[in-house]
Amino acid sequence: MKLYYDKRLKDPTYYAQLGIRNGEKTTTRNVRNFGKHSELLKITDDPIAYVREEIEKMNEEYRSGRVSYYVTTDYNARVRHTDNEASSSTGLNIGYFYIQCIMKELMLKDFFARATADRKNTFDCYTISRFLTYARILDPQSKHATLNCLSSYYEQPDFDYQHILRFMDILEENYTPYLEWLFAKSNNVIKRDTSVLYYDCTNFYTECEHEDEDVVDEVTGEIIEGLRKYGVSKEHRPNPIVEMGLFMDQRGIPISMCLHPGNTSEQITAVPLEKEILKMLKGAKFIYCADAGLGSYNIRKFNSMGGRAFIVTQSLKKLSDVLKNSVFNDCDYKLLSNNKPTTISMLKEFDRFDEKNLPLYDDFAYKVINADKAVDLGLYEEKKLKNGKIKYVKANGLLEQKLIITFSRKTLEYQRTVRRRQIERAKRLLEKNDPEEIKKGPNDVKRFLKRTAKTKSGEEAAINYVLDEEKIAEEEKYDGYYAVATNLDDPAQDILAIAHKRYLIEECFRVMKTNFSGRPINHRENRRIKAHFLICYTALLVYRLMECCLDDQSTHVTPTNLIKTLQNLNVTSVHDIDYMALYDGSKALDALIHLTNLDLGRTYYKPKDLNKLIKKFLK
Repeated sequence: MKLYYDKRLKDPTYYAQLGIRNGEKTTTRNVRNFGKHSELLKITDDPIAYVREEIEKMNEEYRSGRVSYYVTTDYNARVRHTDNEASSSTGLNIGYFYIQCIMKELMLKDFFARATADRKNTFDCYTISRFLTYARILDPQSKHATLNCLSSYYEQPDFDYQHILRFMDILEENYTPYLEWLFAKSNNVIKRDTSVLYYDCTNFYTECEHEDEDVVDEVTGEIIEGLRKYGVSKEHRPNPIVEMGLFMDQRGIPISMCLHPGNTSEQITAVPLEKEILKMLKGAKFIYCADAGLGSYNIRKFNSMGGRAFIVTQSLKKLSDVLKNSVFNDCDYKLLSNNKPTTISMLKEFDRFDEKNLPLYDDFAYKVINADKAVDLGLYEEKKLKNGKIKYVKANGLLEQKLIITFSRKTLEYQRTVRRRQIERAKRLLEKNDPEEIKKGPNDVKRFLKRTAKTKSGEEAAINYVLDEEKIAEEEKYDGYYAVATNLDDPAQDILAIAHKRYLIEECFRVMKTNFSGRPINHRENRRIKAHFLICYTALLVYRLMECCLDDQSTHVTPTNLIKTLQNLNVTSVHDIDYMALYDGSKALDALIHLTNLDLGRTYYKPKDLNKLIKKFLK
């Protein structure tokens, strides 16, 4: 602060004037009126020296973080008028500062500098990358809607929609190098553990009514498949889909991803992406872990070489009769907790309401079965025909592996409770007795209904439906059982603990779809769709890194609470002098402050302090 007065006046008024620099805007504001020269002569012989001394005291207080201002409030003043269709909030988000603390370690500024070294861009790729990532976490919308909401961030970035699209094209052109860079630099945040790699696929519905047509490259003659294709999906919507494959490490942090047309079999997506990861990891040894749908013969065989191993879920229903007999033979079972011998019949019959049996109710029984012959597992391998199509034939090679069978009383009761409710719904369907309404699906209640036809001489067949008791009894045989196939010789407890963590990859997909609104995609070109998912992937990676860092300091914050906290960290300008927080404290905020040493837990902030923070994490 400095002294200000009009030297042209005979009896000037003295003010303490504060210089304010808010981004590119520089202004001044009178924050204290000391009075006129004639008034100050009543208390001092040298008014200017007196005022300068008072201002120096104010500067000392200002530097220490506490100062008193004298600001005039005009209650008749009107809000600033704009030509916008709707009024917008004057609150500015500073929660993204914490996201940037993680992104800084990824060194994306260097990546985009290298990627655009031979270009003369009029926009900053790094700035666009940052704010598209922030928006995907804090306020996921279309790219156009994100552009219109840039004024809600403290930095107030300036770029156009065309710049976003051109940035997305650059991002897609560097698809593989970008993913490799993210993995390499994520080690700056957390040391990555790649001893176990988890893989799974998911589908994203698109907002179009017709699938993309394949086009032929005029230069190379290569057939370029459209990404949006009709395919098999759990939701059975009549829309084309895009398939995503994702690899993650033991802590649930993404390693890499792949995109395929919606009609692509997920079984042929794992090995190509795994080969790319082997280049990233420079031939490191790891364990491949996936569910039954991604454990084909080819995948298991590939992960039986080069020091790698596999742990995949195995469907008991697809086993040969010999192996099924071994599973249901009530011998050689042990308790997972202490390796004591047990039997399935005993686990099915003990009184679970007795408190003494509670540990047994929470325990598992397990058995290890050697299953070296791949044909016994009902596995198929992919054969590529001359016309380029894929054909699945029964695998006849020898694959060294074993099955770990587990049984849980708790799981058995849960599955039977679900089935009992499904049977009740199936009985209600029988009351309709309408053949058109009763069409069986592989996983719905109609699978318990059996179609019968009674014919009489010279009469048309009468169609009827009844409960399929044989189907129900057959399914009940497998209640409580679970199996994994592996080529490891480790203890069963360790193998099952690794397989149990597969839930983390489902959580990754849930965060991407629910919290980050991976769809709607709002793009039609392959390159833009790929760039969209690269942005979603970046947001997921940054979020997971932040979440794991918080876990390392023994502070677990749920996705909902963490994202909500970042969204609500807003400030507003007070008389253009400083910024006031529009939020209160929380456990999530305390954890973020402790993690990053970035203290956003104050009520008021000087503009220059916030500007210093921005410069610090943008270096």
